[in-house]
Amino acid sequence: MAESCLPLLVQVLRAPATAAVLEAPDWDRLIRQARHANLLGRLAHRVADVCDMAALPPPVQRHLDSARNFAAAHARVVHWEVNRIRRALAPLEVPVILLKGAAYLLSGSPVAVGRVFSDVDILVPRARLDAVEESLYWAGWLTTHHDAYDQRYYRQWMHELPPLRHVRRKTVLDVHHNILPETARLHPDPEKLIAAAECIDAPDLHVLSTEDRILHSATHLFHDGEFEHGLRDLVDLDGLIREAAGAEARFWERLPARADELQLSRPLAYALRYCREILGTPVPEAMRQWTDRALPGRVTRGLMDALMARALRPPHPSCEDAFTAPARWLLYVRGHALRMPPHLLLPHLLRKAVRSEE
Repeated sequence: MAESCLPLLVQVLRAPATAAVLEAPDWDRLIRQARHANLLGRLAHRVADVCDMAALPPPVQRHLDSARNFAAAHARVVHWEVNRIRRALAPLEVPVILLKGAAYLLSGSPVAVGRVFSDVDILVPRARLDAVEESLYWAGWLTTHHDAYDQRYYRQWMHELPPLRHVRRKTVLDVHHNILPETARLHPDPEKLIAAAECIDAPDLHVLSTEDRILHSATHLFHDGEFEHGLRDLVDLDGLIREAAGAEARFWERLPARADELQLSRPLAYALRYCREILGTPVPEAMRQWTDRALPGRVTRGLMDALMARALRPPHPSCEDAFTAPARWLLYVRGHALRMPPHLLLPHLLRKAVRSEE
């Protein structure tokens, strides 16, 4: 994809030094795109790393400084929430495996710099799910989605409990027992994920392994169906891949092997394809060939390229055209179709459509 065709936000994320020559109208558009994409904190840190902040227009400085301060405050809140979760689950002696944003932050990954997110996600063994939920209940995390259908939807079909909200702090916690629903077409083995998890703070705080963090991020992005934070998640993948490739000599050998083992080759292939095309992620030639083999045929691939070219843009009017809304809707339906068989999917989508009209 030609860089000139990319949204301004993506161009600056790829080459932050270009921010130094932006004019006021460009800055206005850039900050709006970044805010809508939930990437303003990330943008602020990247620009600060390569530009003289004092040389930027004062209004721009204020926006970027505010975003960095907000991200720092958010990080402190997440550290506190993880501490409370550990305390609540300590009597069970269940390892707390952090996922996504909390995992990046607590493991000290550069991907966490400037990143903000709405909830904390953890992974626990399914056999301990009831005990975990009960312990969290007594610590103040109460279930949401009280409708009987929603409770059945989560507890029978999905890979997580209904979201839990703390009664006092109003923070949200998602408790997973796998990374894809029970009804999904792909079936990664959660026991393999848990067995390979890495301890970051003994004895009970863990994150997924390097390869599994990338595979989980790719699976979440390309199976979820909702792309409001699609670009942010792609930026996460770009950062995770660059970090791992720079730290481990055999990373590019282990990553596809692990994807095959967990039945996640297709989402990884999509992640590598669009990270490379949109963000310029360096991918070795051997992995490009592997990606081509793992992806579907030319027609399906061309359709996905057209859809993703719109879905993986900032959700801002300056980045949209007449086909953006239909593309997002088609990907929404695709995501649900990957997660649920037709006899469950059709009634579920009908129910959601009726609710949206209420």
